[in-house]
Amino acid sequence: MDTTSDRSRQWQWPQWILRAAAIYNLVWGTWVILFPHHLFDWTGVARLNHPGIWQAVGMIVGVYGIGYWIASSNVLRHWPIVLVGFLGKIFGPIGFLGAALRGELPWSWGATILTNDLIWWLPFAAILYGVFKIHSDPASRIPSVTRGSLEQAADAILPRPQSSNGKSIDSLSRDQPILLVFIRHAGCTFCRETLAVLATRLNEIRGLGLEPVVVHMSSLEEGERLLLSHGLHDTTHISDPGCVLYRHYQLERGTVSQLFGPAVWWKGFQAAILRGHGVGRLSGDGFQLGGAAIVDQGRTVQVFPAANATTSLPIASELRTTLQCAAPIPKAL
Repeated sequence: MDTTSDRSRQWQWPQWILRAAAIYNLVWGTWVILFPHHLFDWTGVARLNHPGIWQAVGMIVGVYGIGYWIASSNVLRHWPIVLVGFLGKIFGPIGFLGAALRGELPWSWGATILTNDLIWWLPFAAILYGVFKIHSDPASRIPSVTRGSLEQAADAILPRPQSSNGKSIDSLSRDQPILLVFIRHAGCTFCRETLAVLATRLNEIRGLGLEPVVVHMSSLEEGERLLLSHGLHDTTHISDPGCVLYRHYQLERGTVSQLFGPAVWWKGFQAAILRGHGVGRLSGDGFQLGGAAIVDQGRTVQVFPAANATTSLPIASELRTTLQCAAPIPKAL
């Protein structure tokens, strides 16, 4: 089943942006082909001896218009066309700036750069950001007709969670209350910082009667190496590449501000550089936020969703208060 077509029909605003860009490119390209001297005359630049060169530029711009119109029909499938156009709209102004500084082109040509390139930066960047966010979501592989039941769809399509000791969350929580620690993708510096903090707080958390269980999006083998590198030798972990558990516990995917806000950048610099956690390759859904959850006797006691990408473990007082006061809610997976 073609899930990209379904989602493209539901994601309407990029279609209108790309159609507007297509019409603009076709009109501008046709104008340059039919009247190659107009722009030169208006800006006081000497006419070209060989206007066919400039007309070829108009042809290229017009062909991009056809590409944008095609991309508008299914941007999730034809996003490379948008990417190529976006790169052209970045490099074009760079080239103009160099030529203007050398005195080869008048600054008045900047009006063309404004309408051809600059005004499209934000909408094209937003389209590409949205495409990447949708394609990186494991749930994007679920056909829209099956979305009424995430569990049924996940059973059929998404990889199911696997624990390092073969036990389910329900089984683990029957032995003693557990603290599920949901980390972001393994390359994220905040993921690594969370594991480092967990290693230093193991005795404190276990002293509260909780057994930590790390949930990650990597394979069991990758997860094992990641935990061992942070000294978590005897900590159970669960591989959840389909983010089934993240969704079950209603942990959100981040917004732009939650993932890339100024505070996130600053804390990321502190974690990666000053505290030495570094960064790695993307392994999992880069938009998925982390969090934590207490599960006891197969029941979810409390969920602690992350406010943004930097959020680490709940503090001891939060855990202690939750254990004392919170009433159990939905059954765990």
